[in-house]
Amino acid sequence: MATIPHTSLAPDRSLVDLDGARVRRWSNMANGDVGEPIILTRFNDRTVQVGGTFGVGGSVTFTGSNDGVQWDTIRDVFNVAISATTNKLITLTEVPVYIRPEVTGDGTTSITCTVAAVGRG
Repeated sequence: MATIPHTSLAPDRSLVDLDGARVRRWSNMANGDVGEPIILTRFNDRTVQVGGTFGVGGSVTFTGSNDGVQWDTIRDVFNVAISATTNKLITLTEVPVYIRPEVTGDGTTSITCTVAAVGRG
């Protein structure tokens, strides 16, 4: 299991990246990897995009924490876990202090997760 660092999609790595949005990406995540946590609490809207090779049993679950120690699955407004087993976009409605993806799969799993956050509270 590795902790995958996030990268900015803006060339200057500024706080506000693309047209007022903060955009972060975790690339080439494999089975057992977790993403380096990010903080997006001051942004009203957060959408994640998941894509890549899922392999056998591959999935991404988004987890959150308010203390950076205990990690719990982020859920949507219908209390359904935020996870993906195929390429998709997902809106995050819960707002924990820290957000990160966690990946499961097989030896062929290679998933990229990108978060865009916009709006100010």
